[in-house]
Amino acid sequence: MADRSPVLRIITSAARESLKPLGLAQRGRSRLWIDDHEWWLGVVEFTPPRAAGSGLHVGAMWLWHDTDHLAFHAAAVRTGPELFHTEDQFTPLALELSRQAAANVTALREKFPALPDVARYLTSRPARRAFLWDSFDAGIAAALTGDPATARDHFERVLREDPLAPWMVQAQKKARELYAIAPDRDAVTDWVTRAVGSCRSKLGLDPVTLAIS
Repeated sequence: MADRSPVLRIITSAARESLKPLGLAQRGRSRLWIDDHEWWLGVVEFTPPRAAGSGLHVGAMWLWHDTDHLAFHAAAVRTGPELFHTEDQFTPLALELSRQAAANVTALREKFPALPDVARYLTSRPARRAFLWDSFDAGIAAALTGDPATARDHFERVLREDPLAPWMVQAQKKARELYAIAPDRDAVTDWVTRAVGSCRSKLGLDPVTLAIS
């Protein structure tokens, strides 16, 4: 239904007004926009509801996950949806969603200005049972900032989970590798640099000379 309505055109126009000045880039002609920080992304999605219209989903993606699709790994905010009835009715709603997106992107930048801030955020979150990636991300951030004891504690939490699916087996394999090298900050940085470079390639992002700090 959305494809037969002017929803995408209106959303794109509104997003260009609010997000382009902040330096975000649209993914092709999709509802997705990214804020590229080399080793992590701010991700904005103007989510399609069942009917024509749009919601909003904004969060951070850690590229050390080395995946071929955009994801929301932290600090996700959801809004909406706002439904489309007419162009006149929906246009101001799209503009407001785009302004909210810009405000959320700015908040992410302020929350995660550098790696130590990311590490503090990830390692201070309350443990959630069955949220394997929380511990995985916290372990990586702690190892990158030179805290191997905290890193290993979080990797151990990953390894204590029952591997009920193939992706969990792969996550635990990575956690074992990282547990072994956690005291060697340079080795962890090399591991993360390779993972981020691979992820950027899979996502079609420009290669960068990575400086994780």
